[in-house]
Amino acid sequence: MEIKNVFPVDDNCITGVVDFIEDTLNSFNIEKKAVTKALLTVEEAVGSLVEHCPKPAAAGDEAPQSRIKVTLKKLFGNVTIELSAKGTEYPLAENMKSASLNSLEDESDGVQDTIRNILLHSLADDLKYKHKNGINYINVTILRSNKKMLYQTLGAMAIAIIVGIICLLFVPGQVNAYISSNILERIKTVYMNSLKMVVAPVVFFSIVSCIVQFSDLSSLGRIGGKIMGMYMFTTVLAVMVGLGVASALSSSGLIQTSIQAADASSITSQTMDVSIADTIVGIVPSDIITPFQKSNMLQLIFMAVLCGIATGLLGKYSQSLSDLFSACNELFLKITTIIIRFMPIAVFCSISSMVMTMGMSTIVSLLSMLGIFLLGLLCMMIVYCLLMIVIGRLNPVPFIKKYAPVMVQVFSMASSNASIPVNMEACDKKLGVKKKIFSLSIPLGATVNMDGTCVYLAVFALCLARIYGVDITGGGILSLIISIIVLSVGAPGIPGAGLICLSVLLTQINVPVEAIGLIMGIDSLCGMFRCMSNCLGDVAVSTIVAKTEGEIDMETYNNK
Repeated sequence: MEIKNVFPVDDNCITGVVDFIEDTLNSFNIEKKAVTKALLTVEEAVGSLVEHCPKPAAAGDEAPQSRIKVTLKKLFGNVTIELSAKGTEYPLAENMKSASLNSLEDESDGVQDTIRNILLHSLADDLKYKHKNGINYINVTILRSNKKMLYQTLGAMAIAIIVGIICLLFVPGQVNAYISSNILERIKTVYMNSLKMVVAPVVFFSIVSCIVQFSDLSSLGRIGGKIMGMYMFTTVLAVMVGLGVASALSSSGLIQTSIQAADASSITSQTMDVSIADTIVGIVPSDIITPFQKSNMLQLIFMAVLCGIATGLLGKYSQSLSDLFSACNELFLKITTIIIRFMPIAVFCSISSMVMTMGMSTIVSLLSMLGIFLLGLLCMMIVYCLLMIVIGRLNPVPFIKKYAPVMVQVFSMASSNASIPVNMEACDKKLGVKKKIFSLSIPLGATVNMDGTCVYLAVFALCLARIYGVDITGGGILSLIISIIVLSVGAPGIPGAGLICLSVLLTQINVPVEAIGLIMGIDSLCGMFRCMSNCLGDVAVSTIVAKTEGEIDMETYNNK
């Protein structure tokens, strides 16, 4: 939406511009606080434009009267005002930087200009000035949408799909493969490596910073027990949902059996240890460096908890170390924020590469299994909402509305570990969950809470068993449930882990490992949905636990 108006430069022009902008912003349903700030900024900005408009050379001069053009724009939640008028160039930016209250004492004249510049200086982040072709332009940002990243990411996904389909239809396959492997995949790899670089320190320092806040270790045990209990509960529910949806729909004729299996050697050659005993023993690292090098989440969490408890017992050094850990935590979160800004580029490369290399016939053939999987994830979303109502006594509508844009971000990352900083920010800024809760629950959830992976394993295990004619009995179902739970806890929160887990599971239920080849083409897409569901579960549990502990700002949670 764009609204324009023009005002002649006279004694009443400032009042006219301010009134026009006030009426327009009110029609946009802008908050009163933002409108007041905008009117203050506009009044001073228009005054500076008027000061530098052309003046008549003498009384009775026939020169045309100067005018101020006002343009208000509202696009994707962003609201801006552009003011322009003919005039001489003036150093508004420099005046704003140098303006201070001390300058009032040094000037007998121009006090009004100094006051104006001081006011504009306080609003400098929202105001831009330029001079072009004899016209002064001042652009004022009134409202910045918190969904900017959402729009950019969705736009990148849409463009990537269009570009991928065009290349698939009109570009030779060898050229597509070359572009995908040598350009798109490399850009995606650089981006993912940059995220993985900060995952280990973000997990470590966030948990340490959380632990040192607990003066009473019994409260730490209580909250930690609640978090783990909720994670195990939702994991079991996710397995049941996946098995239920797959059992209901896999025999309905939706699953096509004519798909040719792809080469699965690169996947089935990998193994994953599912021993509970070995998983427990492996929690304790043999050195300090290796957990950071390999981003071993369980070992990092163990080290962080140990360091956090020890820090609280050091006496006079406790506060100094606590401040250091908090500073390191803020540092790596800021680095992550910088990296996240480049996400739309990585999304474009990832999606377009996938579409270019899969082929349309394969995509269409696999939509049935993918549809069952997505239905399972939708059911899990409903389960989270019910848990919020029953256990947390919360209205799930604000939660879904606020976390929906974040779901798009983590979808494109396809990594629960890489999504940790994004989920922490969502808990803090959008949902009002206190740091004491989310700095422990989110890193822990990225390691042990893999609800989306549970649904994935259950759905594709049953669907592939149906395709290959393998009948799973009641005892086999129980064994399948236990294996999925153990696999999900031990699965790394990185792209591609789902196929490794699925290959282990298929071997256990006597489905030929070649069945992996049927879904290799869509696993990247499934990985994105798995990550989205995993992170949704982490944040939902964090919100529920925070509510039961009274560690949530309900005003922040309920506000739009």
